Amino acid sequence: MKPEYAAHTPRDAKDPNSPWHELLEHLETVARDAALFASKFGASEIAHWAGMLHDAGKFSGAFQAYLWEAHVAKRDSKPQPEKGKAPHAMTGAVITRFFALNDELARGLELPWVIAAHHAGLKSKADLLDSIEEKSETALVQDGVQKAFSWKKLAILTQENFEFPQTHFQTKLEREFFVRMLLSCLVDADHLDTEAFGSPHKSKIRGEDKEPLETLLVKLKSAQLEKIAQAEQNEVNLIRTEVYYRALERASESKGFFRLSVPTGGGKTRSSLAFALQHAILHNLDRVIYVVPYLTITRQIAQDFSEVLGAENILESHSGVQHDPNEGETWTKLAAENWDGKIIVTTSVQFLEALFARKPSKLRKLHRISKAVIIFDEAQTLPAPLLTPIMDVLYHVVNTYDSSIVFCTATQPALDSGSGFPDLQSREIAPDPKRLFRNLERVKYQFSWEAWDWQRIANELSNHQQVLCVVNTRAHARAIFSALNDPEAIHLSTHLCGAHRQKQIERIQAKLEQKQPCRVISTQLIEAGIDLDFPVVYRAFAPLDSIVQAAGRCNRNMKLYPEKGLVVVFQPEQLGLPKGVYEAATHKTQNWLRKGIDLNAADTFHKYFTELHNATDTDAHKIQSLREDFDYPNVSQEFRVIEDDTKAVLVRQYAPEVIAAILSQPFNRQTMRKLQPYLVNVFKKQLEKLDRAALIRPCAEHPDLLEWVGKYDENLGILEEVNVEMTVM
Repeated sequence: MKPEYAAHTPRDAKDPNSPWHELLEHLETVARDAALFASKFGASEIAHWAGMLHDAGKFSGAFQAYLWEAHVAKRDSKPQPEKGKAPHAMTGAVITRFFALNDELARGLELPWVIAAHHAGLKSKADLLDSIEEKSETALVQDGVQKAFSWKKLAILTQENFEFPQTHFQTKLEREFFVRMLLSCLVDADHLDTEAFGSPHKSKIRGEDKEPLETLLVKLKSAQLEKIAQAEQNEVNLIRTEVYYRALERASESKGFFRLSVPTGGGKTRSSLAFALQHAILHNLDRVIYVVPYLTITRQIAQDFSEVLGAENILESHSGVQHDPNEGETWTKLAAENWDGKIIVTTSVQFLEALFARKPSKLRKLHRISKAVIIFDEAQTLPAPLLTPIMDVLYHVVNTYDSSIVFCTATQPALDSGSGFPDLQSREIAPDPKRLFRNLERVKYQFSWEAWDWQRIANELSNHQQVLCVVNTRAHARAIFSALNDPEAIHLSTHLCGAHRQKQIERIQAKLEQKQPCRVISTQLIEAGIDLDFPVVYRAFAPLDSIVQAAGRCNRNMKLYPEKGLVVVFQPEQLGLPKGVYEAATHKTQNWLRKGIDLNAADTFHKYFTELHNATDTDAHKIQSLREDFDYPNVSQEFRVIEDDTKAVLVRQYAPEVIAAILSQPFNRQTMRKLQPYLVNVFKKQLEKLDRAALIRPCAEHPDLLEWVGKYDENLGILEEVNVEMTVM
């Protein structure tokens, strides 16, 4: 029997004994859980009220009639009533608006904001106030308000002296971010309780016990002891061991910002994990979040962590994650929605864009960054045009939300007050970085200032059995590969779909391990984090950190000791540099190198990045002023780690049977995630030209998706039969 007030229809509409989800129970449970989530940053009381009022609109007779209609339609196998027939989110927003102080900091608007947003997303301040004014007098909202006030738990709101709790934030930017954190707590609590009622099997999977951080640290220490015992006693391994033990030692320091400045190949990945686990345990933090710039490295790091700690303890959360369609619901699928795990490995795109998002689906996991250790791997890749808003939010993540952050890289960026950012007072984890960089000088650099044509580059590469050449654009990579005319050479760029690139990287690793001839021509996608070790690397002139990161693929494990690897930096005849910061940084690098800068000095990059940031607009999209105006839609639209000027195109030719199986399923976000490894991005401005040349067409199974119908080469990937250049990488 339907209760007077229900939140959701029964799980089994055809079973007359299947219970309804009672509204009062739902509100109290969501309030309890939202308060628990927000207690980590001192906002439990206001989160409690968000939970109590988020579905106040469901008290209205119109909404209850809509639920009954939906139930009957499902029971009788008839079409469902129109969604949104009885909207409910604005009722709670109207109730709480009456108590808002609404000063220039938007004080008091937190509750109406998050309640109005818990389905549709955050509005701008002006749109929020307009919506509340527009809806406040409607019969639907007024009916919901009156009936909600009749519930004894909400009757307190009618008392003249009642006030909702106020937060302590003193600036607009603090309050703007707090609204996101509060909405995250509400949305997660709401989804979890709705799921517990409607899909209890999912809740059971979510609740599966996972090993605590203490156990994971024991596993890591055991694996490292074994690795150290078996390792050859050379300079590299001695330094890796020293860095690892120093990381454990420094973990006892108070929470805050840290740097781990270790040369490429110095063991920073596991050392940073050791620091994070120990630090989290000592300071009662909940989880470790490992933020990685590129999908390829994300998979590599997640695999490494899984081998040591067990795959069941690693939550890999990014667009490239593939789930077996036959395995049903799993903890990793469900936990990716709200990051309820001990160790999360994710991409910088997913992490950073969540900090500035407006949609509930993206914000749901955000509250998990409170009381966490967050590691930014390859921190130099943080996008310069967005650094001001990024650093402002990260400052509050540490100082307000009780977390610690580690910037981990061989080319440490200047993220301090000297470059115009907040005074982070970051502390170095590594022992004496200057000494480490000197002791791990594994390469010698040669610079050629004359212009090289493609054939000269090809001839240079032909002189080496194992060599890597890194250039700045995909067109350059293709031109050199063609000039080399070596059937065994390997080409890497984003002209290849992700699955193809991964296969090529595995081929490279096998050739290097087996000491076979291995000549690779790649764009900069190979530079950071990928564990490859060449005796010789050629690098086209690029930003300083890109040159040194490419050099990190040379003599990585000091196999040539006591000799050094060779890194040749050359000037292509055709420059073709990506515009913007990349081009400006390349020219600045050339000026620095002509002056004889020492690329092996530990402090080189702080000076370089300070100068670069001072010459760059680090808030190029004016995110901070939009945030101060509480313009959530435009903040979300303007904050893009990767510029949204490309369109994904499906490459069916690479794996036709696999893709056919995926396309046979309903087309939704999960389907697109499964297709991710088989997509190539092309510039949107080129779509019309590609269409005229009959190189793309709508996918037959799902017309909203484009597919490539031109040639797909086993070495080069997409072959352009017209003069069309794709993305730079």
